[in-house]
Amino acid sequence: MNWLVNAWYQPDRQLRWLMPLRLLYQQVIRHKRQRFLSGAEPAWQAPVPVIVVGNITVGGTGKTPLVTAMIEQLKGWGCTPGIISRGYGGKSSYYPLAVTPDSDPSVAGDEPVMLAQLTGVPVMVAPQRVAAAKGLLNQFPETDIIVADDGLQHYPLGRDIELVVIDGARGLGNGYCLPQGPLREPPGRLKTVDFVVVNGDAPLVAITEPQQLMALVPECLVQVSSGEKRPLTRGSLDDFKQVHGVAGIGNPARFFATCESLGMQVIPHPKDDHAQLTAKDVQFDDQLPVLMTSKDAVKCRSFATAKHWSLLVAAKLPESFWRQLKEKVKQAQSKKVNQ
Repeated sequence: MNWLVNAWYQPDRQLRWLMPLRLLYQQVIRHKRQRFLSGAEPAWQAPVPVIVVGNITVGGTGKTPLVTAMIEQLKGWGCTPGIISRGYGGKSSYYPLAVTPDSDPSVAGDEPVMLAQLTGVPVMVAPQRVAAAKGLLNQFPETDIIVADDGLQHYPLGRDIELVVIDGARGLGNGYCLPQGPLREPPGRLKTVDFVVVNGDAPLVAITEPQQLMALVPECLVQVSSGEKRPLTRGSLDDFKQVHGVAGIGNPARFFATCESLGMQVIPHPKDDHAQLTAKDVQFDDQLPVLMTSKDAVKCRSFATAKHWSLLVAAKLPESFWRQLKEKVKQAQSKKVNQ
């Protein structure tokens, strides 16, 4: 399927033979959304505000670092947040499932485990977001605001604030919906959300909606086996002049470029998003350090050696964005009190 994904992100590749399937897909998702907008199939409304951080493209765009940064902001505003997720890649025997920093990512999913480690707040997963939200509120009744990691298209879950994250390097690809292109919903969906966040250093010219620019800033290196942190200073990076780079994310090239920006020569080993890594995937016939994403690191803790490290990044957004989001949160809180 890699050839198809590559074709999606080439504007001159129209893939017209997939147009009938694309038109059928658009009709289905349009009908599905309209049923909830019209009230024919009411969405479940949580007793606390719900913020959905999602995307309209297939694959990772940088949602999880944004969720992490948002949780820290919410705590600073006096909120008691919790996180819900589908738990993609996990295979639990029951749901909803409470996720802890020590949960098995093959059971709970890699991103939920990483979020539990990075944020320290309750994380609940379930294939149905409503079940995850209800489970979160039942087990952690002190939760006064829910952040959904992904779930923009999961309309049974009512939401108060919607954010869409777009990979600035890839944009909207060829602009078509699945399977002719990478879009889960047509570009017009961006007009209906509260914030469009672009993970990159420049606005996307193909999008006319107001955009908030987000940068993923490297913070430190973390040894996977011990948790030891190493600063990104010149002396500390002397052992990382050449590394094996392992990335099982939506756009591995972005991770490799980030490593190279730190002065590293990267031998790239891209993996599929959410790939279940084994020891063989991160062992190479030399003594070079192996550098991976935080999401991949949670899957390698049980077999990582001293040469396995992850690069911790943080989402940075303008203060104007956080002020606008804080005002939206206040409005949502007031609305819930008055319901």
